[in-house]
Amino acid sequence: MSPDPALSWSAPLGAFGGGVRPVVALGEPEGYDEHGRARPLGGRLRTRTAVAVACVVLGAGLIGGAVTGSWLTGDEGSPGAPGGFAAASTLWHSVPVDQLFPPTVQGTGAGPGGADRTWTRVAVAPDSGCAGAFDPLLRKALAPVGCARLLRATYTDATQSYVTTVGLLFTKADAPAMSALAARFKTEGLDRRTDLMPRPYAAKGTVAAAFGDRQRASWTIHVLTEAPVIVYAVSGWADGRTVDTPQPAADALRAGATTAAAQAGLGNEAQGLADRIERGLRRNNAGTATEKPS
Repeated sequence: MSPDPALSWSAPLGAFGGGVRPVVALGEPEGYDEHGRARPLGGRLRTRTAVAVACVVLGAGLIGGAVTGSWLTGDEGSPGAPGGFAAASTLWHSVPVDQLFPPTVQGTGAGPGGADRTWTRVAVAPDSGCAGAFDPLLRKALAPVGCARLLRATYTDATQSYVTTVGLLFTKADAPAMSALAARFKTEGLDRRTDLMPRPYAAKGTVAAAFGDRQRASWTIHVLTEAPVIVYAVSGWADGRTVDTPQPAADALRAGATTAAAQAGLGNEAQGLADRIERGLRRNNAGTATEKPS
């Protein structure tokens, strides 16, 4: 039984702020005269102090903006900065379900030929570990980064013809380990192997009730390097038909692809939904760098 999707997995974490210490410029006269009396420092010191503080504040703003921008644009870097790698590891329990997996997801231009898509969430799996969530070979491939938490939700398209499970695997790895796994997936083509497909989440009483392992038609896996997260999606037909030749989304999206999954647009379903859930993850993580103390 899935939890109420309107609830969060836990309360949001608070943000912390800090002050800036004034800086006194080198070369200022001492604060006492030759008679031991206090000497007014005057406006010169105040001006220099104000300029120094302004520079610190401006620099902090530029750094914060750069971190936020890197997440929103997908640039890789600043893993230890606020709102970056370290902060992302807490999102699974600090962000409400409806923000990670919105009840409705708009996919402007995400369908075949640039058609629009709208996905509606039909089920949210309870947050869990990874036991039983992946086929043995995929579990082995992901083992180097570990499993801290797995979040999953299943969606259907506007016609309820297709179903897609999207997952967020929060790992235990540091930035170098995530980069190493991402490089391995890329160089060895692990994201295209049919024996490394993610498993779907089928929920009883929904249009996805018959969405099992044999119904997997297309999939995508993205190992992030700027966060300890792996984003994946797997799609199939809602009527429960089995698929003999599943195809990775990257291949199904190519011009001229003739498989049933490609012509039905199931590659678009998996890739389009995974992309938008990943964008939401980035926005939520960028928000941890811009929150203000209450």
